[in-house]
Amino acid sequence: MTSPVPAGAARRIYIDKQSPKAYHALVQTSEAVRGVAADAGLDRVLVELVNLRVSQLNGCAYCLHLHTRAALRAGDTPQRLGVLAAWRDTDLFTPAERAALDLAEATTAAADTAAQDAAYAAARDVLTDDQISAVIWVAVTINAFNRVSVMSRHPVRPEQ
Repeated sequence: MTSPVPAGAARRIYIDKQSPKAYHALVQTSEAVRGVAADAGLDRVLVELVNLRVSQLNGCAYCLHLHTRAALRAGDTPQRLGVLAAWRDTDLFTPAERAALDLAEATTAAADTAAQDAAYAAARDVLTDDQISAVIWVAVTINAFNRVSVMSRHPVRPEQ
């Protein structure tokens, strides 16, 4: 199965379909991370905010579509989701959410060690060690899914 290919673009394979064992292992990791986040006391809205912010940074349309729907189901609002890319410029997010978003961005831009240090220090003020670990694992996992979808060019189809 291939995705729609723009004229002149190289044909892409769906690597999740091409290598299902590897993809299944990633899904199992994601399920374990979901449990770690819940055990750490992170609510589903915060987890979906992390998934969305990382997907914004990575330009993953498929994951943005998927996790926007999940965030709305978890109880987040269209207003908050609409301003998520500018979360630093609004008071709509809790201190824990802000710390998680900052840590998720630092995890995604792993080469920026100064940003990592600042995000980690800020997270320590409002999140427990278990929550910090869980946020980092959520960010690591969605980064992996973003790369699967971006490299496969998973399409976002109009909803009926």
